[in-house]
Amino acid sequence: MVPLTSCHSTLSYRPIRPSDLEILERIHGDLFPIRYESEFFQDVVHGRGIVSWAAVDHSRDDGKGDELIGFVTARIVLATESEIVDLLNYDSASEWSLVYILTLGVVDRYRNLGIASSLILEVIKYASSIPTCRAVYLHVISYNLPAIHLYKKMSFKCIRRLLGFYLIDGQHYDSYLFVHFVKGCQPPCSPVELVTAIMKYVWSGFQSITARLWSNERKVRWMVQM
Repeated sequence: MVPLTSCHSTLSYRPIRPSDLEILERIHGDLFPIRYESEFFQDVVHGRGIVSWAAVDHSRDDGKGDELIGFVTARIVLATESEIVDLLNYDSASEWSLVYILTLGVVDRYRNLGIASSLILEVIKYASSIPTCRAVYLHVISYNLPAIHLYKKMSFKCIRRLLGFYLIDGQHYDSYLFVHFVKGCQPPCSPVELVTAIMKYVWSGFQSITARLWSNERKVRWMVQM
């Protein structure tokens, strides 16, 4: 077996196809606490409303050089039907689309090799090729710190925290909503940034008023002393 540290040149990315169905279901089951319906996997492998990329390692000597070691699935959504429509220009939002990442995963043995980053880049390139697309977005469960770090490294912006978004084994978990804008599209300030900006503005105004009052007080004192 070729050492994993030197297998980058043998990694490649391709669309997921029907022959990947069994391994795709197994990896999802191994990686995610959420159980997906059979219909979801059928839609993925047959490309029914879902686009996908698979990572494979051609250096494997077990005859499985074309077997999935990583994957990403996504779909196109209308901006007006998304959770980030408030971040877009309302006047033209009806003309725009977005790419929503459904699932992203890499088997344990192949982690920390840049595979997840490469899969995300495939999605971003795809989104950038769509004339009406303005952003790629996704949800990540709040305790998945490695994923959060990855998305931030890939220039995704954390827009908001959604309380109790996931229900897993009877327990609610929060979700972070991450967005990566494409084609130079820039988001407006997030609520936190807006509040921060307002506070800075108010504080700046307060300092300015204080400075003027202090200056006037000194002038009055100087006039009295004279």
